[in-house]
Formats: sequence, structure tokens, C-alpha cells
Amino acid sequence: MRFSLIAILFLLWQSTMCAQTSFSVEGEILSLRSKTPITNAKISLEGFLISSQSDSNGKFILTIPKKGEYIISIEATDYIVKRLPISVENEGLDLGALSLEQNIQIEQADNLISLSDSELLDDEVSSNSSGLLRATRDLFLNRAAFDFGQAFFRVRGYDSQNGTVLLNGISMNKFYDGRPQWNNWGGMNDVTRNQQFTNGLEASDYTFGGILGNTNIDTRPSGLRPGTRLSTSYSNRTYAGRLMATYTSGVQKSGLAYTVSGSRRWAKQGYIDGTLYDAFSFFGALEYQINEKNSVNFTALWASNRRGRSSAITEEVFELVGKKYNPYWGEQDEEVRNSRERKIAEPVFMFNHYFNSEKFSLNTGIAYQFGKNSRSRLGYYNAPNPDPTYYRYLPSFYINSPVGANFISANTAKEGLLNNPQMDWNQIYTANSNGQAAYVLYDDVVDDTQISLNTVGNLILTDRLLMDFGLTYKNLNSENYARINDLLGADFHADVDPFSDTLNDSQGSVEKREDDIFNYNYRMNADQFESFIQFKYNHEKWSAFMSAKYGATYFQRTGLFKNDRYSDSSLGEGEEIGFKTYGVKSGITYKLTERHWLSAHGSFMKRPPVLQNVFINPRENNSVVPDIQSETNSTVDLNYFLRLPKLTGRLTGFYTRFQNTTDVNFFFADAGVGSDFVQEVLTGLDKLHMGTELGLEYQLSSAVKLTAVAAVGKYVYASDPNVAINFDTAGREEDLINLEGTVDLGVAKIKDYKLAQGPQQAYAIGIEYRDPKYWWVSATTNYLASNYANISTLTRTQSFYLDPETNLPFVDATEENVNQALAQKSLENFYLLNLVGGKSWLKKGKYISVFGSINNLFDGVFRTGGYEQSRNGNYGQFKQDNLSGTPSFAPKYWYGYGRTYFLNLAYSF
Repeated sequence: MRFSLIAILFLLWQSTMCAQTSFSVEGEILSLRSKTPITNAKISLEGFLISSQSDSNGKFILTIPKKGEYIISIEATDYIVKRLPISVENEGLDLGALSLEQNIQIEQADNLISLSDSELLDDEVSSNSSGLLRATRDLFLNRAAFDFGQAFFRVRGYDSQNGTVLLNGISMNKFYDGRPQWNNWGGMNDVTRNQQFTNGLEASDYTFGGILGNTNIDTRPSGLRPGTRLSTSYSNRTYAGRLMATYTSGVQKSGLAYTVSGSRRWAKQGYIDGTLYDAFSFFGALEYQINEKNSVNFTALWASNRRGRSSAITEEVFELVGKKYNPYWGEQDEEVRNSRERKIAEPVFMFNHYFNSEKFSLNTGIAYQFGKNSRSRLGYYNAPNPDPTYYRYLPSFYINSPVGANFISANTAKEGLLNNPQMDWNQIYTANSNGQAAYVLYDDVVDDTQISLNTVGNLILTDRLLMDFGLTYKNLNSENYARINDLLGADFHADVDPFSDTLNDSQGSVEKREDDIFNYNYRMNADQFESFIQFKYNHEKWSAFMSAKYGATYFQRTGLFKNDRYSDSSLGEGEEIGFKTYGVKSGITYKLTERHWLSAHGSFMKRPPVLQNVFINPRENNSVVPDIQSETNSTVDLNYFLRLPKLTGRLTGFYTRFQNTTDVNFFFADAGVGSDFVQEVLTGLDKLHMGTELGLEYQLSSAVKLTAVAAVGKYVYASDPNVAINFDTAGREEDLINLEGTVDLGVAKIKDYKLAQGPQQAYAIGIEYRDPKYWWVSATTNYLASNYANISTLTRTQSFYLDPETNLPFVDATEENVNQALAQKSLENFYLLNLVGGKSWLKKGKYISVFGSINNLFDGVFRTGGYEQSRNGNYGQFKQDNLSGTPSFAPKYWYGYGRTYFLNLAYSF
């Protein structure tokens, strides 16, 4: 912090000593086709931390500290970016009227939403960062979002929790996993287009942010295009159809402006079998401009989404029933019924006050969000597993039998799956006909209430020096419980753990009925305070910034059920866990010439672990991960920017190290120390991300543009973390387990194993033709490689060597044999060809546009990710299971979409 203070004082001294006459560049921003002013266009000086915005008449003034050669960039929502070289001599410049062309490709954002919605399939892919990049103008990031995103490529291998998404300056990232919940504003494309994006460690006006980047969505009606917009879409991806209507009044003489929007999306079945889609969204915003300096804005949004989920499958299942197969559904009364549905409805109400003067702006807001996020599943109690792909129902179970392969039974199992591949609802109802439920359809519910307070200020200290600051407070009250959705013909469910014959709710009724809470019930409370301050300085040949943040986060669990298995630690308030965190980051840009410049950024930050990694087994007790600490992140990047008249580009090298992270996982394991449903806790986990990014754009002619993009990364585990597993009830070696039911397995030898963070190599070449008559078409060929499934850390511990019957190592479990058995293999590399195009018309002030896209034109088959199963927790089981080459507990994979299309028609007036 001493260095930070010295650097700030130096910048203040420089700004005073070097102050000199500045120059003004002014102009007017108009729409090319309608000749109307464009409000809130961003006018920035490329390579410097200098920008301005156009007013309600489209006019702007940009202050430049010294004469010289510069490039001005003009960006506006729904318009193509305009880059303009200027020369400032001894006086200011008046550029006159500057026209921007409407961007038909805005409809591609709708196309992206169709892809990012697929993140709802499973948490393993919900960390995809493509949705964060919607607002970027950077070529590489555009390719990452719109082309690589369908293969769940992650920029620099980062999880989306490393980026911040804000609504009107208020962070929307969740306490639970640190990620933004895209569904909260899904279907609101028309009213969330006004976005400000900063890439990586670049300085943001709104937040200290994360290392992936930051997006602020501005919902003020004054920043949206006045008029009505109607659109409809048709697709074969996550939804089949969509209708959307939006009206914005524009700023009236009274100072009032408002926007209303609504949409509906639906599908009886998405691209994956049995994945219904049912969603609607409503949005309203009312803005009142009190005077030239003060305005207030009220925003309300509600997006409800219900969809059927799908499962990762083994290669054995894929070979039998194909990539679209989904075991979670079956027919009931000739209707598709999915046992695993996800429902999200979390409305947001927000009030903001904006103050803007010539030198100072302040945005103060309060947000209230509430609602439920639930996932259904089929529970079974002393009854057969209803999943048609359960390992005992597959051919491999009989081929890999310890008593010898039984090919007759294996063939019978194969025919059984082919003839009856889906869940049998009738059989489930029959099993429940005796009164007590053998099967229960229930919801895991998270019912959140969150209040957020935020203020962000931007101050121009001198012509050279700017200051940003912010304060944030967030409070979360989260109710977590299991609720019986459907007893499936039974009269009641006995809320007793079937393994230990103990009560889940010893103070409540044993017999639970529909809509009753059962199994678990607890409350999570979280409080967070964060502050940041940032200084930005502009010199003749360079610009720099420095930013610092400080925060405090507190978590506490309160049990609402007394669980017999944890009678001392399940009910009542647990201890409050607190984390004090801080971060610093800085960056400098040096202008070699007006066409070439370099920039470098660096950061070091401590951040709290996300809520899901703080408690070992929050559904049943208050136990906290022992000695849990804040996580550490160190990042640097170096960038070269090229801005020639026809060729532009960016080359970036980056290095990131995550240290002291914690990870909590849940699964059933057969290990050398016992068999049970376990909680696996990893501590002292480090990860390393390093690589390069390249994006080049060449304007071959006024109509034809060529692009080339490449990403080459190395994302690996950088330490051997400690592994502990917490047993619930059954199959335990009691002498190895402490009083809290935990076994310390020591370190897992995973250093240098590849991370499952999407493809670590990605390349794209594209060509685009834009006709003067306002139609365009483009094609992009993409190659993605070096993708890996998530490894099992349990199998990389010493327990993997132990025979559970003797507690001694297997005779042939040598280091060489084990390393060969657990060698990590890359998923297949693959090509994707994507086509997009569109056409627009302007007739008597009415704007009509058509947009279409085809992804994966040649219907290629590829895996987007997967994970190793930890069921085979010892070498003996693993070896036996792999003898045939088709193991019962093989890795499970998600398969990418084949050929898909998206068509959008929009009408604006």
C-alpha cells in the first residue's frame, strides 16, 4: 500500500507540473440512414483513458491534453464502430456531422443468448463466460463469444466468476458460486443492449472488477432508441420460438422517459431429447430527469425460466443411443415428462439516482432481489434406481463382472436399453401403490432475498488526472430446503435416511406429504462490504491507472432441522465465518506511434471463497472447511495493438495463478477407506493459466473484410492439494474416521494435470461481405483442440492403492501401473463452420431486419467437456472395471450441438 500511495502522489505531481493548454475536439453523431442524432454514443481516444459521450442532440466534446496524431473511436449501441484518424495542431477541431451505420449483427446477440441458455443444463457448464462478452467490440472476444462459445470455450480458461456483471452499477454476481445468473435478465435483449464492457484488467469506471472483465448494463430509457420494436425468432437450439415486444417513449418535455418490454420463449423439446423450455420476461423502467444534473431511474425486471435438464453420458451410452439422448425423461399419458426440471424466477427492483456535472458524476442505487431457484429430481428409497443408464442396467456391468463376462446378459441389457431407453413412469406409480412412497419427485429449492446498496463516483481532478471510487454493501438471506413436488401416487413419504435408519427431522413429523419440506432445511446469511478507488492519468505518450479495493465478507449457517446423524451440529446457528480481502491492480499504455502501442497490466488480490466452498455439508450440519482462508490471485498481461488504415489487431500474452483455493464436491465413492456418499474437500489447491491471444482484422475492400483469431493456452493444476472426505452413514472403516466423520487422505498427486476449462487451443478464420444495399453474409471456420475432462482427485490419493479388505496396497499397484491407468487424455479436436447473414430495409421511417445463422454446418460430433467418475476409488476396482475396454464407471461427457439454426425477424418504428 506504501507503493500505491507514492505512485498516486507522483501522478498528482505530474499532473500539476506538466499541466498545459488542452485542446477540444467536437462533433455531432448522426444515424446514417435516418439522419437523427445518436444519444449516449461513446467517443474515446484509442490508447488513452480519455472518453466522452454524445448528448441528446448527438453532440460531444472530447478534451485532448496535447497536439499530435490520434485515432478517435465512436461506439453506439446497435451501430457499427467508426474509427477516425485526426491531427490536432495549435487549436481545437470541429469534426462536424459524423454518421454511424446501423449494425444488422445486433441480432447475433439473440443468437448468443440461445447458446448461453444451454448453460442451464448443468453446473459443469454454467461457468462458461461467453455471455459476459456480448458488449465487446474486440475481434478476439467476439469470436470467443459467438463462435467458440458453442464449444464452451472459456477466455483464458477463466470461470465466469472472474468477471463482474452489473445492472446500473450494482453487481449481479451471486454469493453462492460467484457467477452472474444470466437467466435473471434472459429474454430482455432489447433493453439490455446499452452495455459498457472492459476487458481483463483494464480500468472500469464502475467497479474494481475481476480479471476476466466487467460489463455494466445501463437500463435508463434515455439511452435506448425511442419507438416500438417487435421481433420473432425460430430456432432448434434451446428454444423453438420467441416473441418480443418493446416500447421506449424517449425523453419527453416533462423530463420523463419510460420503457416497457416483454418476451415469451418456448419449446416442447430443445436440441437434446426431453428438454422442454418455457420462459417469459417482463421489464419496465421509468426515468425522470429532474434537471440538467440530476435524474432518477426505477427499474423492475422479472424473468421466469422453466426447462428440462439433460445429463452427461458415458461413451458406451453414446454408442448405443446417440448424442441427443437424455435419460431423465419418459412418457406419461403420452406426454413427455422430465424428472429433472430447473425453475428460476428472481425478480429485481432497482432505484438509482444520477448526478452529472462537468467535473463530477455520481450514481447511487439500491436493489432488492428475491425469488426461487429450484431443481427437481427423483428420489428413490429402498427401491431400484429409475435411471435407465444406471450402471447395473448396461452391458458393461455383465462384461466386467468379477466372476467372468456374461455376454448373454450383456446382450439382454443392450436390447433392454434400445427397446426402453426412457424412464418408466408407470412402473414408478405402481411401486408407490402401497401407500408409503418408494419414489418421490422433489425440488431442491434455494429461496433468496438480497438487498444491495451501491454508489459509484467519477471525478475529473485535472485535464490529465481522473478518479473513480465506489462503495457496495450486500446482504443475503437464503432459505435452502427440499420440498416434495409429487408423491407419484403414494400417500406419504417416511423422512428416514435409508442407510442409517435415522431421522432427517427428529423434531418434526416422520410422515411427509406433498408440498412439505423434508430431508434438509437450513438458512444461509451473507454480508459483504466492498470499496474501491482508482486513479487514471493521461500523458502525451502514455496513460496509466492504479486501483485498489478492500472488502469484508461474512457467512453463517442456521440449521432448521435437527438431524439424528448430527444431533449436536445440525440445529441452530453455526459460527460466523469472516474474510477480510483486498486487491490492487495497475496498467500502463505506451504509444509507440499513433498506429502502434503497448499496454501492460498487473494485479494481486485476495478474495473470499464462494459460499458453496465454505461449508462441508450444509444440508445436514454447520461444519466449516477447517482452516479455510481467502483465495489469492496474481495476474499479468502484455498487449500489443495495431491500428493501420486497413489492418487492425491485438496480440496478448497473459499469466495467472490462483492459489489457496478450496473446492467441495459430492459423489458416491468406493474407496480404500470405505464406501458411501461423501463430501470431498480440497484445500491448498493452486491453478495456473498462461497463454496468448491474437485477433487480426483486414479490410480487403470497402465491402469485404477478413479476420483471423487464435488462442493458445496452458491451464493446469499447479499444486498437489490436500484431500479429505466426509462420510455420511454407511460402509465406513470407523477406526480411520474422526468424530466428525472425516477421513484425511493426504495430498492428491495432480500437479501438471490439465484443467477442464474448455478447449485450450482455438483458431478461426473468417470472411465477411457487407453490401452497400444493406445486406451482409459471413462465414467462419473454427478449429478447437486440447480439451480435457475433469479429473477425479480421489483416485490420485494414496487411498487408491489400498485394498479395502486388507487395508494394504494391491500387489500390482505400482506407481508405473497407476500412472498408466490414470493418464489424462485429450478429448477429440474438431472443426466447426458457422454461417451468418442478414438484410435490413428502411421504409418511411420503419426499420425491418432479418438475421439468420447456421452453426456447425457439417453436423460434426464433438464433446464439449466431461468428468471422470470417482466410483472406482481403488486400483483393484479400477483395473477390473477396465479389463474389457468398456468400463461401467467410465468418464461421462457432454456432447455439443450438431447442425443448428437461428432465424430472427425484427420490425421497428
